[in-house]
Amino acid sequence: MSAHTTYNRGKSKGFPWLRVTFLLLVVAGIGLCFTNFPGKVKRGLREIFSPKPVVVSPDKEDIYRQAEARIRAELEDKYERDIAALKESLADSEMQQEREPGLGTISDVRKLRSGIPFKTSVKIEKGGIASKERVNDASYTATYELSLRVPTPAKTMAELETSSPDLARMLPGFSALVEKAEVSSWFGKLYENKTARIRRDANSLNELLTKHNVYDCETILHLKSASGRKVFFLLAEMDVVSDGSDGDRLPEMPAEIVDSPNYQPFTSYGWPKKSPTPNPMVAGWERRIGLAQKELAAATTTADRKTWLRERIKFLKRGIDDLKARSFLIADYDPFIVIPVDILTSNDAFAPNVGDYAVVVHGGKIYPSIVGDGGPTFKVGEGSLRFARELNPKASSYSRPVSDLKVSYIVFPGSREAERGPPDFEKWCQRCHELLNEIGGLGEGYALHQWQNTLPKPTPPAPVPAVTPPPPTSDVAAPATAPE
Repeated sequence: MSAHTTYNRGKSKGFPWLRVTFLLLVVAGIGLCFTNFPGKVKRGLREIFSPKPVVVSPDKEDIYRQAEARIRAELEDKYERDIAALKESLADSEMQQEREPGLGTISDVRKLRSGIPFKTSVKIEKGGIASKERVNDASYTATYELSLRVPTPAKTMAELETSSPDLARMLPGFSALVEKAEVSSWFGKLYENKTARIRRDANSLNELLTKHNVYDCETILHLKSASGRKVFFLLAEMDVVSDGSDGDRLPEMPAEIVDSPNYQPFTSYGWPKKSPTPNPMVAGWERRIGLAQKELAAATTTADRKTWLRERIKFLKRGIDDLKARSFLIADYDPFIVIPVDILTSNDAFAPNVGDYAVVVHGGKIYPSIVGDGGPTFKVGEGSLRFARELNPKASSYSRPVSDLKVSYIVFPGSREAERGPPDFEKWCQRCHELLNEIGGLGEGYALHQWQNTLPKPTPPAPVPAVTPPPPTSDVAAPATAPE
């Protein structure tokens, strides 16, 4: 549905009202991205933690802080994308004005980026005289209807094996657990979160959740062994998370990461620093503070922008304090999985906690892991970049390893260690093996994957060149040579 109005009179171009109006609206919209920025962050946190939890435990504080960092990064990223889109729109508009003077920007609404088939139709019929039709609300209307089918969860072993055909052979005790399994209430909550987001974005004509991310979960089940061991089972895809930093284990990171405004140096799983080696992300965050302070002092900076800059500086300083005190998982080197933050912060007995042990089943292999981070409440199925590359060598921060719903996540609630520390892959493997034995063990011919430490080895200090000492000298004068 688009309308084009030409204001050409004779040979004159006429004023491009539509283009200028569009420009003003876009600029105003971008400005709103950073108006009341603290309020936007708080609303985002309320959406994630609804009802808002009482932040009393270190776990919830960590998850809350990590969620705030992610929301801020998303808002800043949206700002950059809106600016880029504005420049592109203006360039397109200029080209179009040269071709067809007086026309506004043309866009085809049938070309949605969300993977949703969008059907349009224009109905033309004969009406009355123009002076009457222009005041008749029904003479010129548009209708937009979005339809969505909410899926039902897979419940039986037969349904699970359509996506994970080797599951019963790899875990011979699993079938008996599934027979008595209950569908988790988190499956319904997940799709409530999705539909609420879609309804909100559709009503404001924002970009919608993609069809891929709507249907990213086959099921969530609560299982329980005869001994009472609780199991949280999720069957989904795997997207990629690339967060985290640790100066103790990785004192240097690429400049494009250190200086990136979107890279998140934190994960929900963290522990006290073990060495005085600084986190490499601190330098980048300190430079961002310097740039923000410089802009804050500029006479041309608007009041709304200054409010945002002050909040940004406070946030960056809190983050630097955290980076100086603690270390975190590194997605590029540590194999961990991500669970939605509303599950991690709940009181559900079957809900995983940060640090709980887990195994991931895919492609005939079983991988030990832990719950290392919290993710959005409207999507599931995420693993670290290290995990993603193990499942698919072509995976990257921008390319998921598994798009189909064929990844099984088996989490053991309440299994985390009392004290957190750097990843110990041998211990992870041992504990996951013990926990699997509580639910029937591994099938014949199967073994847990053995993760290897791929962190770069510290560069040894350059050897100091040996200095040859000068020959010893004596205070006693040498005797004169006797004449021959």
